[in-house]
Amino acid sequence: MSLFAAVGLRAAEEDGNAATERATEIFKWINFAIVAGVIVWVFGKKLPPVFRKRAEAVSSAITKATAAKASADAQLREAETRLANLQKEVAELRAFAEKEAAAEVERLRAATQSDIQKIAAAAKAEIEAAERAARLELKALAANLAVDGAETLLVKQLTPKGQESLISNFVKSLEGRPN
Repeated sequence: MSLFAAVGLRAAEEDGNAATERATEIFKWINFAIVAGVIVWVFGKKLPPVFRKRAEAVSSAITKATAAKASADAQLREAETRLANLQKEVAELRAFAEKEAAAEVERLRAATQSDIQKIAAAAKAEIEAAERAARLELKALAANLAVDGAETLLVKQLTPKGQESLISNFVKSLEGRPN
């Protein structure tokens, strides 16, 4: 710079005013080149890591967004598949439920029929037992009535003279028999 300043002063002495303007113009360009060089140097040293980091962040965000989009697309396809199969699954579930309900109805019918048969058998056995008891009671009552009737008849028809005659006939029948 001092060299340029010395050259500029010498040129100013030689040419005067035009030379001064020319030297000022050169100094402006030199100043511009120095400032631009410093800026380029600073940006060359400091900005590439910043730009690299920013590029990596953008690249990472793009990768994540791509993965998220792929995941969302997979979920969408899965949801569409489920939705397409939903009617089929509902029909299958209904058929299964109807089959289970029919099986349950059949099982309940069989259980009810079994219970009816058990109750009928128990009732029949109870009726038969009651009938036997009634017959026995009826026989006992008939026997008691027959005995009472015979006793009453005997009391009316059997006189002391008739009793003697019966006993003597009985004794006579025993005499002719061997012991």
